[in-house]
Amino acid sequence: MADHPLILLTGTSAAGKTTVGRLLADALPASAFVEGDAVRTMIRNGRADMTPEPTPEALRQLALRYRQTALLADSFHEAGFATVVEDVIIGRHLVEFVRSLKARPLHVVVLVPDEPTVRRREAERGKIAYDDVWTPAALNAVVHRDTPRIGLWLDTSTQTAQETVEQVLKRLPESRIEHL
Repeated sequence: MADHPLILLTGTSAAGKTTVGRLLADALPASAFVEGDAVRTMIRNGRADMTPEPTPEALRQLALRYRQTALLADSFHEAGFATVVEDVIIGRHLVEFVRSLKARPLHVVVLVPDEPTVRRREAERGKIAYDDVWTPAALNAVVHRDTPRIGLWLDTSTQTAQETVEQVLKRLPESRIEHL
């Protein structure tokens, strides 16, 4: 493994990004964890969340969130920490986000459990990401239809979070991004 990688975990909501990200950061020496939801909720009033037909303000805030997440991740990495960053960064936004990161080595891991697994995980957790507009099927379609196939894509449907961490570490060379 490289001295101190930056690992981006992405995928749909309830794919396991936060749980896997925390465990992955815990498995690395001198590590930091940047959680996308923590950055998203820094806007306390006036937040415009994404929808399938986003408003200009929602797109502006999404770009701001991704910019702040990338700056935070790069800052930890520059300070010598292995950095794990997680967020829903899909569609064309994935390449834009990866290009915004300065840190190298850079790894991208896309968690793609099947829809029944996402529905089960959503029901089992304490927060709600899906509604009548953003369903697991709708978000999954964006991942599979619109997201460039870069990095390592893992179907984690039958894996525990710890098994996913083990797969990420074992297959880290497959997730490495040099140029985009």
